[in-house]
Amino acid sequence: MRGRLALNIFAAIIALLLILPLLAVVPAAFSDKSFIRLPPETWSLRWWHIFFADASWRRALMTSLEVAALSAILSILAGTAAALGIQRSGPALRTLLTGLFVGPVVAPVIVLAVALYAIARSAGLVGTTTALVIAHTMLALPYVALNVGVSLAALDPRLDLAAAGLGAGPWRIFRTVTLPLIAPGIIAGGVFAFITSFDEVVLSIFLAGPTVKTLPVRIWEEIRVEYTPVVAVAATLMVALALAAALCGRLFLRRGAR
Repeated sequence: MRGRLALNIFAAIIALLLILPLLAVVPAAFSDKSFIRLPPETWSLRWWHIFFADASWRRALMTSLEVAALSAILSILAGTAAALGIQRSGPALRTLLTGLFVGPVVAPVIVLAVALYAIARSAGLVGTTTALVIAHTMLALPYVALNVGVSLAALDPRLDLAAAGLGAGPWRIFRTVTLPLIAPGIIAGGVFAFITSFDEVVLSIFLAGPTVKTLPVRIWEEIRVEYTPVVAVAATLMVALALAAALCGRLFLRRGAR
């Protein structure tokens, strides 16, 4: 009993340490002063008006949403196909392929950023949405492949054999049997891919340009010059959109379960 209580207290402390930065940045976004002070002396939407009135902030927000959405879609398509291929491979090849797909998560992001910058520069893609989408897809792909792989591992292979025995072709088996059963893994992987892309800053700093930059890059540029509550507004929006994506994914999972 005491051990369980101690474990719950420890978990609560860890959760509090993770939540405290969020609890700090959100009130700062509603300050009326030109500098961040916690708690705010007076509450106001002044910096929210400044954020949405500034074309550079709006453009950065829309670029982040566009890149995250495209990266999530590409990650879902490529990651699901990869998971299917890995699941149907032999044990030795499966281990090798899984290690290769986990590589972008394990490797230091700065190393990937330098390598991708060199490739994008030689191809003339630096400062384009295409470069950002490709880089973010590479970074988010493992989350989809791993999540879908877990769903495939729990799938009963006799279901596919039963559908084939009833005369269904490979595409119909995948569409009517496999896809509905692995949908939770696909949705979870897509949510992780969207959040990973939306929050990514290191790769984006290397590949962004004067007219194409994501919200994290715009935040980084702003704090290098002046740390005003408009940065807290941008950070609050990032947190809210990430939570909204996670909530939507959970709602889809519940609806699918029903």
